[in-house]
Amino acid sequence: MRVIVCGAGRVGYGIATRLAREKFNVTIIDQNKELVRGVTERLDVRGVVGNGSYPDTLVEAGAKEADMLIAVTHSDEVNIVACQIAHTLFDVPTKIARIRSQSYLDPKYADMFSRTNIPIDVIISPEEEVAEAVLQRLSTPGAFEIKPFADGRIWALGVRLAPECPILNTPLRQVAELFPDLRITIVGVKRKTKIFRPHADDQLQEGDDIYFVADRTKVDRALQILGQSAAQARRVIIIGGGNIGYHVARSLERLGSMKIRLIESDPERAAVVAEKLERTVVLNGNGLDSEILREAGAEDAETVVSLTNSDQVNILSALVAKREGTRRAMVLINEPDYGPLAQSVGVDRYIDPRATTVSTILQHVRRGRIKGVFSLLDGQAELIDAIALETSSLVGEPLRTVALPSGVVIGAIMRDDEVILPNADTSINAGDRVVLLALRDHVKDVEQMFRVSLEYF
Repeated sequence: MRVIVCGAGRVGYGIATRLAREKFNVTIIDQNKELVRGVTERLDVRGVVGNGSYPDTLVEAGAKEADMLIAVTHSDEVNIVACQIAHTLFDVPTKIARIRSQSYLDPKYADMFSRTNIPIDVIISPEEEVAEAVLQRLSTPGAFEIKPFADGRIWALGVRLAPECPILNTPLRQVAELFPDLRITIVGVKRKTKIFRPHADDQLQEGDDIYFVADRTKVDRALQILGQSAAQARRVIIIGGGNIGYHVARSLERLGSMKIRLIESDPERAAVVAEKLERTVVLNGNGLDSEILREAGAEDAETVVSLTNSDQVNILSALVAKREGTRRAMVLINEPDYGPLAQSVGVDRYIDPRATTVSTILQHVRRGRIKGVFSLLDGQAELIDAIALETSSLVGEPLRTVALPSGVVIGAIMRDDEVILPNADTSINAGDRVVLLALRDHVKDVEQMFRVSLEYF
């Protein structure tokens, strides 16, 4: 597959890294020569210096032969025009654009992005996606990772095992017998820096990060058994009144029962946000200032969420809030290396918007009937939601007889309206939604399992 990536910033670099690793033919465009040079020196990709919305730049990048254009520059307008030109002049089949301005995303203009108007096939809104990730973690604070699949019926979660977790040092084959109410499938375990597929005789250790799949209705009970049943926050402080902070506050207001305080350093932006929000108390001040945090009620707040444009401010303000008495801290981190560092100094949760955006794009890069993708640990593994076809090698046989790749674990199946946690005797039917984990080297095997073969026709 030939892919053009417009924009060599953090997101563009992250996308190019993943695609180059999988041997895609990637060309990256940016007006900044240094960024282009840096990408081409580190990755096996081709670089073009220029504006991605200019036809001659796209020609140089190979748009005539491209299968996909991904426009993730800092300018919405450049992204939009690049997709329009890729469609009109070069007939590029798939166009993906990052759109940040909420004016473009207003529901009343829903018809704007269509093949007959502005032909963008997939719109990525980092602000909305990050806001959704924040809300999910606020609703289920016991998990550090949450991803809904199968129309929200199946959830995949990441949980760190504390010393008091009752399933430690027990062979996994015995866990279901000892805890019959623990209705989950553990699909991956991260120990130190690597993720691996667990087997029946493996035992979990203190400090392991486990990834499991469950029926949404069974998640609360599962977290309770695992010792991670923290109550949902009722008093929240948001630091940063940009688009993400505003979206989070507005969404929390809809829940109706939360007390929300938002701190914004820019007086004009604070005034704008205060006018738009109905039940959120907006304070103009610095999130690093202990006094303003006390005024926001840090002593009584369950969670502080730091969402400014600065990773350093997010980390430090969260730690100051915890020093003032806030129970938990969640921060937005744009630099991947800062995430583990933030946790090591006391931050409870962090959200990497680049990982969220890359996962969205991978869903459209993957071949086969793939409905959803979520990348874990910078691509070490992927959670995948796919539809089983009649011609799939998975269909019609008990899983004990299916030759599953060694790095693939099936977590759950949704059939009609029922969520099934599979065992060795379970058979997959055509049309089932299958949620699984695939280690990096076996993602291609999953694509093959869910592709339509020639015999189908």
